[in-house]
Amino acid sequence: MNDEGEAKGKELMESPSGKISEVVSPEIVQRPLRKSSSARMDRERRLLALLETRGVLSRDEAEAALEAIQAEGVDLEALLLDTHHVAKSDFGAVLSEYYSCPFLAYDERAVLEVALLKNLRIEYLRKSAWVPIKRQGTVVEILRTDPQDLDKDPDIRRAFPRLTIRVVVGLRRDLEKWLLLATEQSARGAIADILGELVHEVWSETDGTAQQITEHDSAIVRLANQLIAEADRLGASDIHIEPYSTGRDTVVRFRVDGICFPYMKIPSGYRRAVVSRIKIMANLDIAERRKPQDGKIRYRLAKDRDLELRVATLPTAGENEDVTLRLLTAKTPMPLEAMEFMPGVLQCVKELAECPQGILLCVGPTGSGKTTTLHALLKQVNTDARKIVTAEDPIELTQEGLRQVQVHPKIGFTFAAAMRAFLRADPDVIMIGEMRDKETADIAIEASLTGHLVMSTLHTNSAVETVTRLLDMGCDAFNFADAMLGVLAQRLCKRLCVHCKEPYHPDRQEFSDLVQAYGVADWDRVGVTHSPELYLYRARGCERCNQSGFKGRMALHELLVGSDEVKRCIQSRARTAEMATVARREGMVTLLQHGIQKIFEGATTYRQVRAVAVK
Repeated sequence: MNDEGEAKGKELMESPSGKISEVVSPEIVQRPLRKSSSARMDRERRLLALLETRGVLSRDEAEAALEAIQAEGVDLEALLLDTHHVAKSDFGAVLSEYYSCPFLAYDERAVLEVALLKNLRIEYLRKSAWVPIKRQGTVVEILRTDPQDLDKDPDIRRAFPRLTIRVVVGLRRDLEKWLLLATEQSARGAIADILGELVHEVWSETDGTAQQITEHDSAIVRLANQLIAEADRLGASDIHIEPYSTGRDTVVRFRVDGICFPYMKIPSGYRRAVVSRIKIMANLDIAERRKPQDGKIRYRLAKDRDLELRVATLPTAGENEDVTLRLLTAKTPMPLEAMEFMPGVLQCVKELAECPQGILLCVGPTGSGKTTTLHALLKQVNTDARKIVTAEDPIELTQEGLRQVQVHPKIGFTFAAAMRAFLRADPDVIMIGEMRDKETADIAIEASLTGHLVMSTLHTNSAVETVTRLLDMGCDAFNFADAMLGVLAQRLCKRLCVHCKEPYHPDRQEFSDLVQAYGVADWDRVGVTHSPELYLYRARGCERCNQSGFKGRMALHELLVGSDEVKRCIQSRARTAEMATVARREGMVTLLQHGIQKIFEGATTYRQVRAVAVK
């Protein structure tokens, strides 16, 4: 080989550390990476035939694509995905059938084993069109864009000697994303590398016995930091660390858009150290494992960005502790206009928030955005002319002009105690994080009757059921009826990915089911009829939504206004069904009805609405 060829091979093999990798020879690096023209055309002709057989492309489309490839030299992958809008899953299934190996789509949630790329340059992998994904025991998984390119086989075998190679096929555009992900995870300090260090530390080379790994070990510290950074990168709202009995790995799960998914596993020998490290970060007692504890972590992600996490521990079987970390990323309140209220509901909520006295409740399950909504309401009324005090546990959002108080039940400073203190501080508006008991509810109702606007939350299924819950708690029906301004129930529903959702014409049965669910008597509000021009949307899946078809969530609302008729129902302790009938007759749109309206706007699907809304 000439000097120029040797220099080129050396450049491709040189690792970031400046060392020359012995994995790949310069002769192989210098070989051409593309197939011959005839072999390439035969491959693409067969792929188009498979797409036609599967019904993904029509005969005319397949022939037009083949002509474009022959005449203009167009890339088949770009032509199919960008011009013919073939789904990645469909093209991947054809690639899997053609190459007789599994198809692997890009997944931003994946944790790459960066150690596998230690002696391989990213530029070399990019040009050679393969990348190692993960290792399980003696099997290493290699993603290739062309598994039939035999020139790469010797390189891969030399890179991973004495290991079994498992090949998966992927798209060329996905390969670049895998390499970028590997680069990012390597820069942050890969979790796989950290676990590798722990494996090295936990076993003594002399006698093979397990050593004690503590929460102060540098690898444990970096592992905890990396988990938080990865959760923030993926947009997770919660981190769940779930240890099991000896011998079973600790599972770490992230919750994204309301759905949990397994992120990684930590060997069981480190479960106590990882949990203790989180407890140290949250200033909790690491010696106490018999009862639950709560705390907070303030984590610096970057020089100008802090992250706050709410930590809760829970003793579980086998003398273990589960840890749940909630990421509180929002530091400023959202405006009401950004919460996707129906126009009439938005105007009504603003009017209720401007009332000088009364009680306004926001209800729903945990994680439905109640606190976010209350702070949006407070932002609406937060002026220099009003004194606003809040009692929260914990304080998740802050606003200038609010006097915010953190309650401490362990020392007797409860919501009820905070309310009594507030009444001596001459406030105009009071916000209580949650009405958990009759004492707090009674003081809140009393405060609303004595010239204060009170806002609070409650865990109930619907706006009407909130009234029943408070009366069952023992609150006076006449006082509550006089004080109540309104009850706003809300849920968070998955939103269709705007990049891949596809329109379809619903059949008459599906349309009829939506009408029945909404209510035939109220259907005139929607103003939609079944016609050939009617289109709904369904999930399809793309790389932006991780092939799920859904990206982000939106709020569904139900507002019960304290009208004279509703107040008479409360005073007479009417049944829930009777009160709901009165409220709907007066124009209340239920959670399910709001969700169905969102379906016709193309924002979500009936299945997702039914998953969160009650009829």
